[in-house]
Amino acid sequence: MARPIRFRTAGFNGYAVEFSPFFENRLACASAANFGIAGNGRLWVLRAGPDGAQVERIYDTQDGLFDCAWSEVHENQLVTCSGDGSIKLWDLSLPVRLRMPVPPEYVLLSAARDFPVRNWAEHKREVFTVNWNLVRKDTFITGSWDYSIKMWNPEMPNSIRTWQEHIGCIYQTVWSPTSPDVFASVGDQTLKIWDVRQQHSVQTIRAHNAEILALDWAKYQKDRLVTGSVDTTIKIWDLRFPGREAAFVGNHEYAVRRVKCSPHVAGLIGSVSYDMTARFWDMDRPGNHLVHAHNDHSEFALGLDFSMFFRGQVATCGWDEMVHIFSV
Repeated sequence: MARPIRFRTAGFNGYAVEFSPFFENRLACASAANFGIAGNGRLWVLRAGPDGAQVERIYDTQDGLFDCAWSEVHENQLVTCSGDGSIKLWDLSLPVRLRMPVPPEYVLLSAARDFPVRNWAEHKREVFTVNWNLVRKDTFITGSWDYSIKMWNPEMPNSIRTWQEHIGCIYQTVWSPTSPDVFASVGDQTLKIWDVRQQHSVQTIRAHNAEILALDWAKYQKDRLVTGSVDTTIKIWDLRFPGREAAFVGNHEYAVRRVKCSPHVAGLIGSVSYDMTARFWDMDRPGNHLVHAHNDHSEFALGLDFSMFFRGQVATCGWDEMVHIFSV
């Protein structure tokens, strides 16, 4: 990518950004008005190109959106989770009604107030995480502030399974990139590993001494996970040796909100934080080995993703109403 791209999610504060696994220039941003405290949500589907980013779709919701995940089987579908506990499935291939007037600060291709193709409302509190199964591809999981984790199939009207073992809010749930039945979750001070064939977690690690907000699974090592916490630290865990962290990667000045492992470079991870920065680390060279820092956000940085198509391309979003697309 020749130059960084900046896009303003006007009136809405970004919480999560995700590149499409099917289209190299498509990405989605889940956002909330009034910093997610009260008010509407908006899902932005953007098309990035040499001349910047344009809006491909807009979907408005009654409550703030905190996360989103693209379907792994349907190129035009994605799911969002919300502050009112709802989970919504959207289909970009359906016809939409144009909203008027067209906002002047961006080129509007199409926008919608149509209802989602599915709406689930089983969670009792805010849902902060949704993640699609990368291996089986027909299920996704959600984690909520009601302390529960639920598994869903987009074709079914109700959840498939529910687990409730955490004793605090759940902030992140992530499927294993190699096993169709295994996922991980964090929230209270623990990292838990689950097998969908089991009623209870199969492994529990006390990973931090504060709430854990961020989690990802290494793409090339099936036993390695990365966590980020309110305690500002980022740690690597090897499930074969759970007694202590395998490595300390580094830390931010304030709480770490999200971590992601690169799909192209085995040792590269990214993190975003309430210190308004995105930082990139070589986790194969632990001990605060920072390889790049992105300091362009002017408010909390909350969303982060790596492109599957372009090596080193990253998107971030934050409370400054900005999506940044750049290379590291």
